[in-house]
Amino acid sequence: MTSQEPVAVRLSSTAGGSRDGSGPLSPPPQSPSSPFQPKGANPLSSKVTSVLSASYADTEFREALGLLDERSVHSTAETRRQLRLNLQKEVIDCNGEIINEFAKVAEQLRRIGTTIGKLNDSYREINTQISAAHNATSAALGEASLLMTQRHQVEKKQALLRAFNVNFVLNEDEAATLTLTSEPVDDRFFLALQRAKKISKDCEVLLGFENQTLGLEVMEQTTKHLNHGFQKLYRWVQREFKTLNLENPQIGPSIRRALRVLAERPTLFQNCLDFFADARENVLSDAFHTALTGSSGAGPVGPSVKPIELAAHDSLRYVGDMLAWAHSATVGEREALEVLFISDDDEIAKGIRAGRENEVWRLIAEDGEGETEFDAVTALNELVDRDMSGAARMLRQRVEQVIQTNEDVILAYRLANLLNFYKATFSKLLSSGSALVDSLGSLEAEALRQFRSLARDHVATLQGDFQHTPADLRPPDFLLDALEQLTAIMKTYETSLTAEGDREADFEPVLAEVFDPFISGCSNMARATTPPSDSIFLINCLLVARNALSRFDFTEAHILRLQVKVSEERARLVGSQYGFFRAESGLDWLIGSLLPLEEKQSDVEKVSMLEAVQAPALTRASQTLDNFLPSALMDAVENIRHLQDSKLARDITEEAAEMFCVDFEHVEEMLMLADEMAEQHTEIQGTPEIQSLRALFPRTSGEIRVLLS
Repeated sequence: MTSQEPVAVRLSSTAGGSRDGSGPLSPPPQSPSSPFQPKGANPLSSKVTSVLSASYADTEFREALGLLDERSVHSTAETRRQLRLNLQKEVIDCNGEIINEFAKVAEQLRRIGTTIGKLNDSYREINTQISAAHNATSAALGEASLLMTQRHQVEKKQALLRAFNVNFVLNEDEAATLTLTSEPVDDRFFLALQRAKKISKDCEVLLGFENQTLGLEVMEQTTKHLNHGFQKLYRWVQREFKTLNLENPQIGPSIRRALRVLAERPTLFQNCLDFFADARENVLSDAFHTALTGSSGAGPVGPSVKPIELAAHDSLRYVGDMLAWAHSATVGEREALEVLFISDDDEIAKGIRAGRENEVWRLIAEDGEGETEFDAVTALNELVDRDMSGAARMLRQRVEQVIQTNEDVILAYRLANLLNFYKATFSKLLSSGSALVDSLGSLEAEALRQFRSLARDHVATLQGDFQHTPADLRPPDFLLDALEQLTAIMKTYETSLTAEGDREADFEPVLAEVFDPFISGCSNMARATTPPSDSIFLINCLLVARNALSRFDFTEAHILRLQVKVSEERARLVGSQYGFFRAESGLDWLIGSLLPLEEKQSDVEKVSMLEAVQAPALTRASQTLDNFLPSALMDAVENIRHLQDSKLARDITEEAAEMFCVDFEHVEEMLMLADEMAEQHTEIQGTPEIQSLRALFPRTSGEIRVLLS
């Protein structure tokens, strides 16, 4: 209760201070005579001092004040006197209540102790019973634990066995589907085959362990089932090929799937292809025979079928119809087989590649020498080529017969060109090395040999005609016929499929056979003719030949050679006409004498001494020239009247006349210079004048040009 003492003191001090009117906290008045008094001299003063020195910020003090406020205590003398007693009483009461509560707790603890004791007795009893039961059942529990362990082991083995059967063993239904021929080849078969292949692949894991007996046994059994399955599939594919209708656009997907799976056994797959090729060869051969003759070994055909041998009216149409049928059959065969053998994922090639990797003889070989990568397109082309081999043999026999019995040069070349066209077509459709393309190539070579033989025979029969030149110097009939024949050949060649850059070189051998011999014959005929008829005749022949060749762009080299020969013969005609002008004008001697001289003094001095410039000769030359000029141009044109190109004849004559005029200008100039020199000598030496050369030869070059224009 000491914590309440300052409160009581403060309350008493406040009460005492209020009576003298100095305020609740005013100290009592001190005697002015003794400002300092000793400690303890006045108890009241000590109390007041202790109260005033108390700190109002003390926590305990503030809590005491708060407690008084809660009790709503009024500050009276009685209250202040009873405050300590009341507080002590409250403390005593609280302690009594606590003691009562602890008595209850003690009672409860005694009860709990009694209960725990009973529980301990029960536990000891139960523990005794459990120990007895454990001793009685320990043998049974050990045996049960051993059985449980054995059960877990058996369950693990059963699970392992089930997993092994699921992953490594074919069930009875799957084995029967693969091996029994009575079972159909359907989706169940392919699923079983796929599972067998997966098991065979998974057996590689078993072979990785030390004990390989199980893996070898499973591998052996699975391989046996796989072999039976592929044999069954192989026989089934062969049966399907016997009844397969390639003309049916809806070829069953089962046969396509079977071929893709069978490709994993390259040997069986190739045997199927061989069997299929033989069957299709017979079918197509029979179809070609039916198309040719209208009859079939299987029975009569419909009346709508028109046999090629009866519908074709000539040899070219006959061969063309046979080749067209072969092309149509090849296209149809290839399109049908593409459905069977070509797929987007190239599954057949993948299957063959996998099969080759698993073949024993390949594994023991060194690096798989001699093997090539499977190409589906190449294999397809080879298969189509084999399918068409029978029809190709029949086609070759008949085409060879047509070639050998033909006696027409143009027809022989058209046959060769037709064969070349189809050879190029089949090369794009199949390949350049296929048997059908090789057969067409040999037929084309045979047709070209026949063409060359017929052309040479034709030239040999015309040897007698090469000896007689036509009187009017026109091209001979044999040349016109040869050019007509050549034109037909060139029109045929123009439609061929020869590459643009090779056309001229490719056609050169043809021109050598059917054109060059006739041009050579015309040249020999021209050499047997006197000039200028030889040049006129040869130019006529060359021009008509050039006109025939100029309509085609693959004869440019020959045209250039012809043009060179025409230019050579034209130059000879120009020389002939020029000689005519000099000879018929009477100026040949004069021109020949003056032409070597030049316009210099030494040469001019020689002019008057020339015999051709003497008065009698010069007078005769002038008279002859006057007689020649009125009809000179017509006479010159008449000389080459047989030249069929009138413009060329006019150009030749004009060029020769121009040469003659140039020579005449030189003669005129030299005569004038000689007269001038003679006049100068006469003036200097005073000799009598001699007759002027120009007076004896009065014609001028201007007059000559007018008369010859």
